Amino acid sequence: MKKKTLTLLIVLIAALCAYAQNEQNMPIIPAPQSVTYNAGTYTLNTNVVMYAKNVKNLTPYIQAEFQQKLGLKINTVKKKDQAQLILELNKDAHSDAEGYKLSVTKNGIHITASTEPGLFYGIQSLMQLLLASSNHKTLSNLEITDAPRFSWRSYMLDEARHFHGTKSVKQMLDVMAQLKMNVFHWHLVDDQGWRIEIKKYPLLTQVGSKRTDTQVGGFGSEKRAGCAHEGYYTQEEVKEIIAYAKARHIKIVPEIEMPGHASASIAAYPWLGTKNEKIDVPIVFGKHYHTYNVIDPKVQDFLEDVISEVLALFKTDVIHIGGDEVRFNHWEEDEKMVAYKKQKNFSSFMDIQIEFTNIMSQFIQKKGASMMGWNEILGKNLHASDNIQFSETSTKIAPNVVVQFWAGDLKELVKAAQDGYRLVNSHSGSTYLDYDYASIPLKKAYHFDPIPKNLPQQYHQNIIGSGCQMWTEFVPTKEILNKMTFPRIAAYAEVGWTQPAQKDFDNFVTRLRPVVGRWEAMGINGYPCPELQ
Repeated sequence: MKKKTLTLLIVLIAALCAYAQNEQNMPIIPAPQSVTYNAGTYTLNTNVVMYAKNVKNLTPYIQAEFQQKLGLKINTVKKKDQAQLILELNKDAHSDAEGYKLSVTKNGIHITASTEPGLFYGIQSLMQLLLASSNHKTLSNLEITDAPRFSWRSYMLDEARHFHGTKSVKQMLDVMAQLKMNVFHWHLVDDQGWRIEIKKYPLLTQVGSKRTDTQVGGFGSEKRAGCAHEGYYTQEEVKEIIAYAKARHIKIVPEIEMPGHASASIAAYPWLGTKNEKIDVPIVFGKHYHTYNVIDPKVQDFLEDVISEVLALFKTDVIHIGGDEVRFNHWEEDEKMVAYKKQKNFSSFMDIQIEFTNIMSQFIQKKGASMMGWNEILGKNLHASDNIQFSETSTKIAPNVVVQFWAGDLKELVKAAQDGYRLVNSHSGSTYLDYDYASIPLKKAYHFDPIPKNLPQQYHQNIIGSGCQMWTEFVPTKEILNKMTFPRIAAYAEVGWTQPAQKDFDNFVTRLRPVVGRWEAMGINGYPCPELQ
């Protein structure tokens, strides 16, 4: 009798210790909004019986993930009272479209949400809880109520500078899904490469996707890689990636740069540029290249044709047109451009860019989508050191665009929010993943707040989210890509999802360590941050 009592006491103490440990170290990234632990545990069977009401699309994903990562088989049933895992869509389950409620009780696991994305994020939290469990089956009883802080939580991959391919993109989408990031911003076009098939203009990939060499060693370096670089996605490959992302509730926003960063397309079709001269796809990086001749109706037709193909392919409600770092020197040297500026009584060549951008915005809007661009589209000179002709603009960008803020005084971000623009805050000093860890250490990434401190409360809603950007001028390999992205991507995921009151860097690091271990098992070796040692 004494032995039995002692055994029960030991079990009780162990359970209480586990309960206290879980209370302190909730093993979910990004941190949930609200977690309440209750006494007791629940253990899944190796063959999990799942009831999923009106949730057909999620079932294949859940079955594959549970089998691969947990070794658990999912079987579906039509009666709720037979199930261990219950997924339910209920329009009243959560006020936020991406919110969810997850409960673990003695009767099983129950996830409810008002939308399928909400259920998907509940599954991601459940997966992390199970992965943190010693046997991948037993969980503490708890209640989680959760929703994201922002609706836009993006990761950008630049493949124009270095092409990385389908396998790398799919792996990144897997990680984004686990971290509840919902926008994959795909930078497919720039001076140094055109990476997407456009059927009406085959030379874009036949010529524009190839360069003879590549600058190495940093901006201004005379060193070269000594080998050619090429690659692009066929439309069939793009469709495959879109379907993969859709299954993970990730929206892909393609970026087709215009009117600057246009050298790869001008190399393919010289008549697109103001000089109409034959050029090669550049091998050196920077912001000193050709610009589209945007006052030529043929060039506008070309760009509208490209946008039409891209929108038809991606079926997205947002397309990014860049709009950054436009070099006006070729426009200044062109007689027709100068005459056009004078005819329109424009005060600046930036007015020509804004007029063109508004034309594109209207075209995109007629196609049922919104235009997005870097914050130069607002008409501000962010590059005074370039010594280009510039004065205050006399025209304004249309109010329906989405502005991605990457550079300049935060006062301009505040003003744009007050003017009613929808903004994604991707300030380079805090979110650029090509910056080394001395410039943006893990802690700085984690403490980035997309909402400026001096922005009045009534305008907070105009900051729709944040993005982190992986520019690849000097990121030629997957290994370097991973080191620059991981583990900082987890910090940015928590920036986009978790409310400031729930954030704690030391606790984040504790939660991150096992996640890093799982990434390593996937073949992802990130930067060895000192905080994680």
